[in-house]
Amino acid sequence: MIKRLPNYLTILRILLVPIFVALFYWGGEARTYAATAVFAIAAITDWADGYLARRYQGVSPFGTFLDPVADKIMVVTALILIASSQEMPPVLAGILISVIVGREITVSALREWMAELGERKKVAVSWLGKAKATTQMLAILFLVYREALWGVSARIIGIGLLVIAAIMTLWSMLGYLQAAWPSLMASGADLDKDG
Repeated sequence: MIKRLPNYLTILRILLVPIFVALFYWGGEARTYAATAVFAIAAITDWADGYLARRYQGVSPFGTFLDPVADKIMVVTALILIASSQEMPPVLAGILISVIVGREITVSALREWMAELGERKKVAVSWLGKAKATTQMLAILFLVYREALWGVSARIIGIGLLVIAAIMTLWSMLGYLQAAWPSLMASGADLDKDG
């Protein structure tokens, strides 16, 4: 049972997405407290499912596939909602969200390509990728919460953290591309020879 718990937590994270969307659009206190709590639960399950899978040897092909998908669905949904609610200046929101989502698409495609070459370990999740994900989650929590904390607007804290997350996003993407570059160039040469 405990070996399957990580998969259940991943599925729970996906099931929380429509609840989060409904609470976000409900507005008022439902958004400030309930939507923030739902996103916080999703963020905790993201950490917990990985920890439990490693701790109890519960890593499975299903979980390995679904975990990053669940993360991206929740994060991208939250970013779209934040942009649509004009919590941030539109130009800034457009730039930051394009950078973050564009990186996720690029790195996902890169990992898929490297897996085809049998070299996926070269683009395994790095410490910087984990730090970026944590900063991104915190930024979203502050942007959804909206209330003042310690006399400072949660919105300002959230925007600052999202800017940092976007910088880390580009930095980590460049690291993955650098690690994969020799394989990508070698593969291109091989394809040219075959063609």
